[in-house]
Amino acid sequence: MAKTQDFNSMFKDMIGAFPVDTSAMEDAFKTTASLNEKLSSVALTAAEQSAEISNKWTKDMITKLGEMSKAKAEPADYAKAFTDFASASSEVAAENMAAFAEVAKRVQMDTVELMMAAGKDISEDAAESIKKATKEVTSAAKKATSK
Repeated sequence: MAKTQDFNSMFKDMIGAFPVDTSAMEDAFKTTASLNEKLSSVALTAAEQSAEISNKWTKDMITKLGEMSKAKAEPADYAKAFTDFASASSEVAAENMAAFAEVAKRVQMDTVELMMAAGKDISEDAAESIKKATKEVTSAAKKATSK
């Protein structure tokens, strides 16, 4: 009677001849996790600074509204109070928009810096992994052909 070939041992031998190194995937995961942590920090810092700017802007406007809403002796004083409020509002708006622009500029610079560093790290990791994989495959191929 014919005996069937044991494919399990054949596949075990074949897979054993070409070992898989998961360290490249682990390194990629660690690099990605580190990048995400740094990007989150940049975003959270920007959100905090934006909230502070908004809070200060709101407080300034409430103070100015309080001044404008006070009772005046003459009708012309109401017009002057409104003009002063409008002028101060546009001034404060310009200052705060400049502050928001600075936050956005900082976020952009930090993000570009992080992406450049991550790109460098990833290319170095990839080059190292390719060298290692080539060495292992060459070694495994030599072993397989020498048997």
